[in-house]
This record gives sequence, structure tokens and C-alpha cells, in this order.
Amino acid sequence: MLPLTRWHAGGVEDIDLARRVRDVSRLSGRFVLRSGRVSEEYFDKYQFEADPVLLDALAQRMAALVPDRVEVLAGLEMGGIAVVTALGRRTGLPCAFVRKAAKSYGTARLAEGAEIAGRRVLVVEDVVTSGGQVVASSRQLRDLGARIEDAVCVIDRREGGSEALSAEGIRLRALLTREDLERA
Repeated sequence: MLPLTRWHAGGVEDIDLARRVRDVSRLSGRFVLRSGRVSEEYFDKYQFEADPVLLDALAQRMAALVPDRVEVLAGLEMGGIAVVTALGRRTGLPCAFVRKAAKSYGTARLAEGAEIAGRRVLVVEDVVTSGGQVVASSRQLRDLGARIEDAVCVIDRREGGSEALSAEGIRLRALLTREDLERA
């Protein structure tokens, strides 16, 4: 288990970025999250991922969170795919597109695109709450030979994701946190 270290971009530029993300994606109501938790607040990630100008601005700032040693960016199905593609354009790193389960036809692969075996892979996600999907996908990628030490996300809701990933030896680097969105 890694000591819990929170990586967060922060900075003046991120206040405006956080405001833009919040304004386009924050919903109020009653929502059941992937973790099964019920929340009165939801970040509709598809709203900031569907805006090419905002997505590019996010990727530009996220590029600073990519460790120097990373060889491949691995975006998780489905929301992480748009983010990893934009981040790959900004960093020049090859991308892998990770399914929740390997398909049973065609290539029958879990990860499409760049080769991950034996390479340092950065897992890319849009919103992290409990970290459950990042943990599950990272285990699968490691079984395929990927070396994973870090994950990056647009929004860390700070509801246990960093701790769950730390227990797996993975540091979570977040561009924005729930607190950033609340302050914006």
C-alpha cells in the first residue's frame, strides 16, 4: 500500500476551468452512482467531454499531471475514452482503449490500440468516486503485463477513490476535486 498522496493541479487557471466544468456538468437531484451510493449531486461527464473546446482545455492542463516515465495512456470505457484521446493529442503518447470486459468477437481484447504489456501505463478516467472501476481495470491490465503506478482523472469526488487506489499501489492525480467545483 502506498502512502496516500493527493496530486492536484490547482492554480488560478483552474478556477475558471472548474467553473466551466461545474456550469456545464453539475446536476442536482437524486442519483445512484456506480458504487451504489446515492448522491444529491452528479457530474454529467458527457457534458464536458462533448464540448471539444472545454475537453481540449482540460487535456492541456492534465498534461502536466502525466509522469515523465509513462509510455502509454489507457482510457477506461466509456467516459475515459474521450479524455484519453484528447490527452494523447496533447502529450503525443500512444493510447489504449480499455473495455470493462474483453469482447468475445474480433480481436477479443480487453485493451485496444497501443500495446501495454511490459510498458508503463497511466490509467485515465473522467470522474473518480470510490475508485472501483479504476481498481478493477488496473488489475486486469496488470494481468496483461502493464506496469501501473499512477492514474489521472478530471474530477476526484474525494469519496474514497484515492484510498482504494493507494491500497493497490496506484497514486491518483486529479485535475479538479469536488471542492474545486464547489469553490468555483
